[in-house]
Amino acid sequence: MDQLPSKAQILDWIAQNPSLSAKRDIVRAFGIKGSAARIELKRLLREMEAEGALEKRKRTFTPQGALPPVSVLEIVGPDAQGDLFARPLEWAGEGEPPRILFVAKKGDPALAQGERILARLTEVEVEGEDEGHTHEARLIRRLGGSKPKILGIFRASDDGGRILPIDKGEDKEWRVARDGAAGARDGELVEAEQAGPRRLGLPLARITARLGDPAGPRAVSLIAIHQHGIPDSFPDAVLAEAETAGPAPMAEREDLRHLPFVTIDPVDARDRDDAVLAEPDPDPQNPGGHILWVAIADVAHYVRPGSALDREARRRGNSTYFPDRVVPMLPDALSGDLCSLHQEVDRPCMAVRMRLSAQGEKLSHRFTRGMMRSRASLNYAQVQKAQDGEPDETTAPLLETIIRPLYEAYAALRHARALRQPLELDLPERRIELSDEGRVLSVAFRDRFDAHRLIEEFMVLANVAAAEELVRLRRPLLFRVHEEPSADKLEALREVAEASGFTLAKGQVLKTAHLNRLLAQAQGTEFDELMNITTLRSMTQAYYHPENFGHFGLALRSYAHFTSPIRRYSDLIVHRALILGHGWGDDGLSAQDIEMLEETAKQISDTERRSMAAERDTTDRYLASWLADRVGAEFTGRISGVQRFGLFVKLDESGADGLIPIRSVGREFFHFDPESQTLMGSDTGLVLGIGQRVTVRLAEAVPLTGGLMLELLTVEDRGLPAPKRRRGRSAPRKPGREAAKAGKVKRRVLRTRR
Repeated sequence: MDQLPSKAQILDWIAQNPSLSAKRDIVRAFGIKGSAARIELKRLLREMEAEGALEKRKRTFTPQGALPPVSVLEIVGPDAQGDLFARPLEWAGEGEPPRILFVAKKGDPALAQGERILARLTEVEVEGEDEGHTHEARLIRRLGGSKPKILGIFRASDDGGRILPIDKGEDKEWRVARDGAAGARDGELVEAEQAGPRRLGLPLARITARLGDPAGPRAVSLIAIHQHGIPDSFPDAVLAEAETAGPAPMAEREDLRHLPFVTIDPVDARDRDDAVLAEPDPDPQNPGGHILWVAIADVAHYVRPGSALDREARRRGNSTYFPDRVVPMLPDALSGDLCSLHQEVDRPCMAVRMRLSAQGEKLSHRFTRGMMRSRASLNYAQVQKAQDGEPDETTAPLLETIIRPLYEAYAALRHARALRQPLELDLPERRIELSDEGRVLSVAFRDRFDAHRLIEEFMVLANVAAAEELVRLRRPLLFRVHEEPSADKLEALREVAEASGFTLAKGQVLKTAHLNRLLAQAQGTEFDELMNITTLRSMTQAYYHPENFGHFGLALRSYAHFTSPIRRYSDLIVHRALILGHGWGDDGLSAQDIEMLEETAKQISDTERRSMAAERDTTDRYLASWLADRVGAEFTGRISGVQRFGLFVKLDESGADGLIPIRSVGREFFHFDPESQTLMGSDTGLVLGIGQRVTVRLAEAVPLTGGLMLELLTVEDRGLPAPKRRRGRSAPRKPGREAAKAGKVKRRVLRTRR
């Protein structure tokens, strides 16, 4: 007899396929064969029915709109009062499905929008024409999230159509029945979900949303938003809370409106969540010292624990930035207005006053909850020009009293930074300029001014102060954690350094100063970019955690995110912890916040990675779109990754990454060495490894997937050697000792595992 599925497997399958829950569907789904196995399945289903987990629905008529007492539901989100509602996934009645109120019991897990549950329903009396809900639901079992989204291009046919994938690494197509096409037109970008159990042939999908022309303006970021499941529309309850909020009262806040704060942001910034101010320290005991203020928007005043705004902000975790749009963590009524530190407008804030020595050492700090008023909304280039002697009409009056003192405080912090030795990576950031129609006009690297570094250094210091303050107050918080590289990744970095003629000493406790010395050796050489990229890839990924494991990259013992609560939920948690620790109001860290701190840390670490992946995919697609008109052109670059199937090359001009399939390189077999991350030709001994300079020809650019295919022309300015001609069909031979020796000298080593 075939092995039967478990009860949990049956419940999960029914949750994913609520319209296919007859016994025959379960038999097909799990491949149950033979009368004995079917009898045993029947017994198992009866047992689950007796336990209340399932309800058998006989083939009889039922009143329209009736729901079974046990149903699979999907959470649809809270209303303006914070009550959580759900909808039935199996609904055969006419009109809209009934609205179901979820009633939580003590011990029930927190449920998010989109999750599916098995619940026991109770019908409630409806008073009046619209009382909100007709049923109440109590949790039996949590079944997980909704079905994975399928994103692709719909190709229509007589019997329905197919969905073609748009992911670079995905080649699976989906079949769409005629009644599952939802009116989609040929060539449209669509979103779909699996429509039934896998049988012979292509899997079946049902289209759930039509997203329009995939080549249309601004479709690139839309693809990434849907592909990565980034929430891009706010529930009505969340918008209602944001739009009914008003200016914060002074109440017991400290009045900081007399202080000449300014904001310094990118020229196209919509939200301004940090303001700064520096002045000489008047204390004679601190000669040459500075007073540095950092004021941050008081988002905690508007986003209260447990509110609809709070639940949505936690679900999003952070804002996501694309070249043509921002998917914000908070609605624009807050992020672009009430929480934004606009010029000459009173705004509530959380501020820290820090005393610095002449050498940039933080001597003390004091946090306060206040009310501030920004004197000017400045941009980085504008401030830098003023400091360099070219002030405009806005910065000229501020130059001596506001801008110069900021740079003087920064000079002191730069001295302290040199002693601390945080990791000094030099990785230019790409800037994609779009037309009003969403077409790529240019791809360049962003300018980096001291004005950028000034703000970054001020924010780092404020974040350190927040972590130290909450440790002192013994209040729970989320630390920003960055652990040191693993031994394997460190050894791979050392091998790359040695192959490039540099040294990274062994037998010592790794410090960022050691890595900085390595980067300094490479600076100005042909291996400069290679060593920066290799060092970055050797690092672990930073994350959030309630325990403090330090921040290796910044060379700091304690670090927390405090300075961007408009766009990061982690900072909001830190603000609430400060409010709780100082007794500044009833909107501090709640008991539920504290109980869920570890779960929240994982959630927002995951959403941060999700946003990074979406932003990276969008950049790849824009770059492919920009290069699509240059197919056949030649480019220079460096090998940035090696796999058995080919080479990844980063192009110098744009920073775009393309693939050279190894089958297109010569007419010989290439041996892949996973330890050294190299490919070696069996006939010529040609070694291809990370860091080598190459010239390539662009063979193909696919904007829809972001894929670039390249042809290899030269390696280290030399043409490709011709493989020796063989007699017969002898098997590829192993590289000889001399070729292997030569390869060891030439190779550029990097482990690309992250």
